[in-house]
Amino acid sequence: MKLPAEFEKRMQEMLGAEYDVFRAVYEAPHKRGIRLNTLKCTAETLAGTLAFPLENSPFSPLSYYAPVDLKMSALPLYHAGAFYSQEPSASSAVTLLDPQPGDKILDLCAAPGGKSTQIAALTGDTGLLWSNEVVRSRASILASNLERMGVRNAVVSSVYPDQLAEKLTGYFDKILVDAPCSGEGMFRRDEIAVTEWSPEHVETCAVRQLAILDSAAHCLREDGILVYSTCTFSMEENEGVVLKFLEAHPEFVLEKPHTTFGRPAYGVDAVRIFPMDGGEGHFAARFRRIGVNSCTAETYFHKPDKQTDASAQALYKELFTDKPGRFVRIKDRILMLPEEMPEISGLGVVRAGVEFGEVKKNRIEPAHGIFMAAKSETCRSVMELTHDDPRVHAFLRGEEIEAEDCKGYTAVSVEGVITGFGKASGGVLKNKYPKGLRIHI
Repeated sequence: MKLPAEFEKRMQEMLGAEYDVFRAVYEAPHKRGIRLNTLKCTAETLAGTLAFPLENSPFSPLSYYAPVDLKMSALPLYHAGAFYSQEPSASSAVTLLDPQPGDKILDLCAAPGGKSTQIAALTGDTGLLWSNEVVRSRASILASNLERMGVRNAVVSSVYPDQLAEKLTGYFDKILVDAPCSGEGMFRRDEIAVTEWSPEHVETCAVRQLAILDSAAHCLREDGILVYSTCTFSMEENEGVVLKFLEAHPEFVLEKPHTTFGRPAYGVDAVRIFPMDGGEGHFAARFRRIGVNSCTAETYFHKPDKQTDASAQALYKELFTDKPGRFVRIKDRILMLPEEMPEISGLGVVRAGVEFGEVKKNRIEPAHGIFMAAKSETCRSVMELTHDDPRVHAFLRGEEIEAEDCKGYTAVSVEGVITGFGKASGGVLKNKYPKGLRIHI
């Protein structure tokens, strides 16, 4: 594989005698991985549907290696949100963040959603996950992936970090900044990253990364945790940014990462991962805020439309056996909001919570999102299928399928994992799987 000459020179200086081992890796296929979504599936269920054994990666207990030629679109449980396709070492930053149930967490550079969905799984979808992406089109992809993975207690926004810092000062317990970078760790799997690389790009990225961290610092409460990560190797974007951030923010200290993967960074307490370490490449540093930062964010209070709320509550009870959340109507869409969230006005919110339904002619048509966030055992009507049942792929193609003993809105479950829904009548399930998600195999 041809690499930029200046990049090779930098890596030779960094790695010394180990450079030849590093360079040889680039003649081998890149690493691929999948990460289990414990909100919807167990490792045992997932393993029973795959044609390859589950081999744990060292970077997260939920992450596994996968064959390079694996076709995700051919696997029903991928569409069901049972797992996420993620390069193995990419899960390391969230492991360092250590999300816990009830945490309020900001993923500041979140698209396409790999780390956000990993956070949600580790918190058990409790507390609040705020996932931000500056580029609006990428924020939509982020929202779609959160929906596929069944995440309820999340807010997706598309604003610049300084806007969040202004209104959400001191609000979060933990923050992840997986910053845009020069992408040196992606070279084996992304030829565009190779062609876009230059020393000037590295310098530009380092300036932007420090600005993003400055905004993140404002959003973190006292004694909160901030993890900074990149998928690049350059000293300027990694150790250099860490040192400059600490110099500018004496209210933060760097904590030694107690990890079993990767290797120590150069001159700072952080972790580096090279391709020789079982992944494509990553860097992560964990900071703790020791300075006071009082929360200024206001709690969000919505004024429910009594008629809409009553209709939504009634429909929810028709569909599910668990307790519904709070409903809010935005134009013709009805959302079920997270259990707790701050005031969201002026923060470019793309979606709050999960989409429950759409108002059509004074009735509510259920949405795909609310079923994806449901569990099979809480659905009042559910069609249980095995992963190799031919009706599964027919459903994912948007076709009607046989549905004996089902009536009305019915969840479609594959190996116990909800994949979508339809409306059953006369032994046939009319398909409600979204057109934009349908497969063509």
